Amino acid sequence: MKIEHIAFNVADPVAVAAWYGQHLGLQIARHIPIPAQAHFLVDDAGTTVLEIYCNPPSEVPDYAAMNPLQFHLAFVSECPADDSARLMAVGATWVEEIKLPDGTHLVMLRDPWGLALQLCKRAAPLLR
Repeated sequence: MKIEHIAFNVADPVAVAAWYGQHLGLQIARHIPIPAQAHFLVDDAGTTVLEIYCNPPSEVPDYAAMNPLQFHLAFVSECPADDSARLMAVGATWVEEIKLPDGTHLVMLRDPWGLALQLCKRAAPLLR
């Protein structure tokens, strides 16, 4: 089996989808406006899809209150320092930076809505 998509219930899917598109390079593969403003966002490799939607509005998780290690969305980054600075200039907030003994460099941020984002430059990439 192959994972088709991962879904996130957010308060403002239109704004979140636009920010992720503009600043993380995700493309809208499909948009279903009614009833939940579902946006299916695909990465530049065309292999990972995120669904950003709001349904039901009363059950949007409080992402900002979650420990980033409890739940986060990780992106491959060739330069986490540069990418984190660029994202913070457009509304992301700093959480922490980790440099592992194997040379892996990780930066944890929060998007403007509080969802934890991890920027990963791994010494040995996980993806092929």
